[in-house]
Amino acid sequence: MLDERVPPNETTVPLLPCVAPEETLAFWRALGFAVTYEQQKPYLYLAFQLRGIQLHYKRAAAWVQPTDDNTGGCLVMVDAVAPYHAAFVAAMRATYGKVLAKGLPRITRYRAGASRFTVMDPSGNQIIFIQRDEPDVEYGGSKQLQGLARVLDNARILREFKHDDLAAFRALQSGLRRHGATAPAVEQGLALASMLELATALEEPDVVPALGARLRELTLTPEERRRVESAVADPSLLDPWLPPPA
Repeated sequence: MLDERVPPNETTVPLLPCVAPEETLAFWRALGFAVTYEQQKPYLYLAFQLRGIQLHYKRAAAWVQPTDDNTGGCLVMVDAVAPYHAAFVAAMRATYGKVLAKGLPRITRYRAGASRFTVMDPSGNQIIFIQRDEPDVEYGGSKQLQGLARVLDNARILREFKHDDLAAFRALQSGLRRHGATAPAVEQGLALASMLELATALEEPDVVPALGARLRELTLTPEERRRVESAVADPSLLDPWLPPPA
């Protein structure tokens, strides 16, 4: 056991595998990180820093393939995740002309009130930004909720924690089939809005018109409309479908 006289001021720095040095340098520079060390021969070592965040890289083993998006990763604990996501999205738009949402590298979507998001680097490492006060997760949805409300919570977990858009879509589809007839209009709206976003991300445009038509039929108060809009990262996605406030 450590002597109590040893100051508790340790720093942990993740050492991540890298299969694409030049792409990694360009990507983190684009997001505003400073390169604090760069060496590629006789061995690879890269170091980046943004404020208190440090990311170090070494050459990956020969068998490592980034295509599975699970090469390695680390957690970054912050007071609030929204400012970091906004800064990275703005940097991507400035450098790449768009938000990198598919392939490698990329950043996951962020919704108002979410407690985490993930940056995937060019080597398939997951850098997960997590809010320090993030509540505990109950897989399957919170047991304190019932019906469609619980399905919505489960879909949120599948989408934001498991990064499984297809599973989230299917959960919502099944939940609407089972509970849609009796669920409040706002819960139906939240489910349909989420499915519209997921269908777009999954490149399934054929299902969008039917989902949008169901959303358009709902009667929502102004506050309910705002809740439904907050269910997606880009509320303009709902403009063709969301009914006007009651």
